[in-house]
Amino acid sequence: MMVAPKLRFKADNGSEFPAWEKKTLGDIVERVTRKNRDNQTDVPLTISSLDGLVDQRDYFKKTVASKDMSGYFLLQNGEFAYNKSYSVGFDYGSIKRLDKCPCGALSTLYICFGLKPNVDIDSDYLTHYFDSQKWNSEVAAICAEGARNHGLLNVSTSDFFDINIMSPSLPEQRKIADLLSAVDAVIAAQQTEVDAWEQRKKGVMQKLFSQEVRFRADDGSDFPDWEEKTLGEEGQFYGGLSGKGKDDFDCGNGRFVTYMNVYKNTFASRDAMGRVKVGDAEKQNKVRYGDILFTQSSETVDEVGLSSVYLYNDEPYLNSFCMGYRFNNLDNVCPEFIGYCMRSNEIRKSIMLMGQGISRINLGAKRLATVKYKIPSLSEQRKIADCLASMDEVIQKSKGELAKWQELKKGLLQQMFM
Repeated sequence: MMVAPKLRFKADNGSEFPAWEKKTLGDIVERVTRKNRDNQTDVPLTISSLDGLVDQRDYFKKTVASKDMSGYFLLQNGEFAYNKSYSVGFDYGSIKRLDKCPCGALSTLYICFGLKPNVDIDSDYLTHYFDSQKWNSEVAAICAEGARNHGLLNVSTSDFFDINIMSPSLPEQRKIADLLSAVDAVIAAQQTEVDAWEQRKKGVMQKLFSQEVRFRADDGSDFPDWEEKTLGEEGQFYGGLSGKGKDDFDCGNGRFVTYMNVYKNTFASRDAMGRVKVGDAEKQNKVRYGDILFTQSSETVDEVGLSSVYLYNDEPYLNSFCMGYRFNNLDNVCPEFIGYCMRSNEIRKSIMLMGQGISRINLGAKRLATVKYKIPSLSEQRKIADCLASMDEVIQKSKGELAKWQELKKGLLQQMFM
């Protein structure tokens, strides 16, 4: 008896659809090897496991392809490409359809293909099938054990087209594709809402920190002028964990703020802590309420010196790739304001300028101590922080709704394919 997916549609008349059939990928698709002769397209494509086939210039903010792409494959809209490069959550690479542009050039490291004419396979169904990763076990079976060359799986083209896939009748394919495409449309709309709120927040921050827009006091009077200060004048820097080896992490009772926690968050999250073993006699710096945490090292200027403010009193440790900064006193400082201030456009530009012309950027305390910032009265700081925090709440709620739809899609993909 043939195994069936956990979720199945019925025909419009209520009857059961036929059993699914096993086919090889080569039965339904043909390889695409056409070259981008005379540089017919100047769109350099890459595969993102999450975003699909995308323009490198948009995805990486630069072109990593060769200037002359005449030797690349020319992929047309509606055709597919297999990226043999594995990543977190995509152990056997990704297969994506080109949807975002009419055509593009793709490295010959990819395996490209398109549907054969007159096959009973719906292109949208096949796209969702590849997203389900149900084909992973087939690729796993043809990989040379342990053979990963420079991050690429050792999968030959002929073996790849011999993998088996299960497919239902064309009417059932279309029902599956219609449902999942409808969910995708909701996800896209929700992502657009998240993006729109994040852009609104950026605009509000720009107006607030440039002082184009100012709050007034509760009695309607103007707040005092902002004061310019430097980090070096107002506090001290300190280092993260020292003298630790691989065996000291992921164990012990100590908690530390990870690099990614600082990198990703304006305010460090207590839900994203690492664990570390620290002896009772060890002298290690601890993070306190109101401290600013900075990333020190980066390969790109855009990512150097990103900051995160700690808003809790539990005093964890700090990872060794970041440094901490502590104000001499917080009497006239609202830490929430500082969190937004250090991520503002003006401050980010000043920090990024420090890293220009350096191949591997390492920002030490000496450089960061020269960072200048403008700060209003404590009351105005709180009003600004409250305003931006309320926008963050809306953004987080919108992101939560997006995550629910993404989880629904993930569940459907696992239950509607085999």
